[in-house]
Amino acid sequence: MNEIIKPVTAESFQKMKRNNEKITMLTAYDCSTAKYIDECGIDSILVGDSLGMTILGYDTTINVTVEDMVTFTKAVSRGVKRALVIADMPFLSYQTSLEETVINAGKLIRAGAKAIKLEGASDFILKEINHLTKAGISVVGHLGFTPQYINTIGGYFIQGKSYEKTMALLDAAKKLEENGVFSIVLEMVPEESAKFISENLSVPTIGIGAGAYCDGQVLVIDDILGKYAGNIPKFVKQYANLKDIIKESVSNYNNDVKSGNFPSEQHSFKLTEEERNKLDSYGI
Repeated sequence: MNEIIKPVTAESFQKMKRNNEKITMLTAYDCSTAKYIDECGIDSILVGDSLGMTILGYDTTINVTVEDMVTFTKAVSRGVKRALVIADMPFLSYQTSLEETVINAGKLIRAGAKAIKLEGASDFILKEINHLTKAGISVVGHLGFTPQYINTIGGYFIQGKSYEKTMALLDAAKKLEENGVFSIVLEMVPEESAKFISENLSVPTIGIGAGAYCDGQVLVIDDILGKYAGNIPKFVKQYANLKDIIKESVSNYNNDVKSGNFPSEQHSFKLTEEERNKLDSYGI
């Protein structure tokens, strides 16, 4: 009999926090990578708008469109059986009107996501979260460094570096919680601040550059595999160096084709002797 796989849900996140069980999350942008991540037991896969940089070659995430996110969310969701698939709401796909926010979120849910993530905690975003959850769409919040606000933040800066700023982040987190998020990503926040915030929330926190005391951790898959061609943040631990492996493999392939070493006999199909003889006798 086939093993019954119990999917991870928003409620699973709550249970893991209550049981002091760490939550694992990674990004993915294609079916095969998502399949491998899922088979390794990762709890959640984020189809991040970081694909703007890792896949599409942009300098920031703000050029990513809803259509981009739908395409990659469909690909990821096809490879997943257990992990909770969360899709980022890209820049200006929300913050415009409640109606447009629900429509765009709905596109991502129909593409296979089980939840969406959006950045910030302005009064209007709080209304959007409340509206989305009432419409049956699960929501993850995102505080600290928020990449979609890069032009107003002015750079990649650590957030919450004082008592006052930490308390402001906690206040924002509590408002997100009150309006229905089931989890909150904390990005580039001092470890002590993230610990304090995590201990004062009932929903789990997922850290990225926020130290060891969040309820879970998320990283970009291209970063941990050493595949991304850009700068690697301080908070990333690399578990492989695929860039060198890829370059060596491609160089070897290039050399083999140029020298005639590929394809060899073992990589080629053959006619039967009878059919080969017919070719050999052609034109005689």
